[in-house]
Amino acid sequence: MFLRMTIASNIKSSLPSADKAKAYLAAIEERFKTADKSLAGKLMADLTTMKHDGTRSMHEHCIEMINLAAKLKNLGLSVDDSFLVQFILNSLPPQYGPFQINYNAIDEKWTSNELTSKLVQEESRLDREGIRVVIMSKKLNLKLKKWN
Repeated sequence: MFLRMTIASNIKSSLPSADKAKAYLAAIEERFKTADKSLAGKLMADLTTMKHDGTRSMHEHCIEMINLAAKLKNLGLSVDDSFLVQFILNSLPPQYGPFQINYNAIDEKWTSNELTSKLVQEESRLDREGIRVVIMSKKLNLKLKKWN
């Protein structure tokens, strides 16, 4: 069967053989249902625990969170845009506290794309003022303790 020839051998070995393409595709779908569930759990955990740590730009951080939401949507778990906006706001470091207060004070609700563009502007403003997001790692703390 042509379908069987196009599938990677490490996956092919775990699938039962079938004479009809429809039955073979059904076996493939059943095989990957559990993988979808565990992937959805991992993506949701990543989305809810992600924090901006300064290793990448604010634009990249927001796009990564938007992409995680899009992947969840493809798996059947829709993340509402206003919910995503809150996730992004919660992932911000303390330097963005005034920005978050301002968002909470206005009546207008932003989309994730509007929030991204406003956060990029805020990142630029903070850079101009010399306020940087500092990454504190365990290694850095250990090195500082050795020097003191």
